[in-house]
Amino acid sequence: MQVTPELLMGSMIGLLGTALYGWSVVVYRSQAREIGPVAASSIKMWVAMPLMVFMVFLLPGVDSIFLPLAAVAFLALSSILGAVIGDTVYLWSQQRIGVSYAFPIAMSFPIITYFLTVVFLAEPLILSRLVGVAVAVLGVILLSNEQNRNGKDNDIPHRLDLWGIAGAITTSALYAVGIIVLQVGIEGVDPISGNFVRVVFGSIAFIPLFAFARHQGMTRPTRKAVVRVSIAGFFGMGVGSIFFVTAVASVGAAIMSVISSTAPLFAIPVSVLILKERLTPLAVGGIIATLFGVVLVVVGF
Repeated sequence: MQVTPELLMGSMIGLLGTALYGWSVVVYRSQAREIGPVAASSIKMWVAMPLMVFMVFLLPGVDSIFLPLAAVAFLALSSILGAVIGDTVYLWSQQRIGVSYAFPIAMSFPIITYFLTVVFLAEPLILSRLVGVAVAVLGVILLSNEQNRNGKDNDIPHRLDLWGIAGAITTSALYAVGIIVLQVGIEGVDPISGNFVRVVFGSIAFIPLFAFARHQGMTRPTRKAVVRVSIAGFFGMGVGSIFFVTAVASVGAAIMSVISSTAPLFAIPVSVLILKERLTPLAVGGIIATLFGVVLVVVGF
């Protein structure tokens, strides 16, 4: 496959969006004791809404959001499958079996995504790209597990049960299908307009989820946590999602799924410099494997 300037630019945009998301996750985790996962996910989506309204008025214009019904349906479905249901099911799975088990299963979604693009989007099956996907996923898993071990997060139970495993597998499938549906829906659509539709439907979907969580006794988040999550959500979900959708439109779901799974890589500077966590040899190996895998996926020779 020829490495074109468009492919490189799209990959760089995707990496930038992933970096913003990775840094925002560090903030979310630092506030975990003061704000529940459903509240954090809801707030970051709701904070992105005003930004998307502003961006639509500023760049493509209001007329650009009047899309064909099929495009709206695909874009809305991609948001609900990935950002709403997928994230929520993952957090539920993580609570049941722990991040050390849930994360590796969920982060296998780039492999599923690649095969789905081959089957449903008629993309060629390139062996080096498939190897790159597998190597990158392995690197992300190694890196994330080392970060979780350094974080000493013992509040989450580390046990195996069928429901928790099923939840993690479901998460992986939802992420894969979500990004495939996004690639179909964003074709011929301005990325900002497309992301506006995603955020609108995602924001609406979180209203009943938030209300249900409150009804089930979810603790009211502290003001400090709301402010910090809102700021992180503005950049991670707001700005980051624009880059994410733009990259999917440019490089496709298969490549972007691998790039988006590298978010833990961008949390390293914060973990080492601010949280004073130690960078272990296994984590270094994870970094190298992730970078090598991403290069193989992008080049795809």
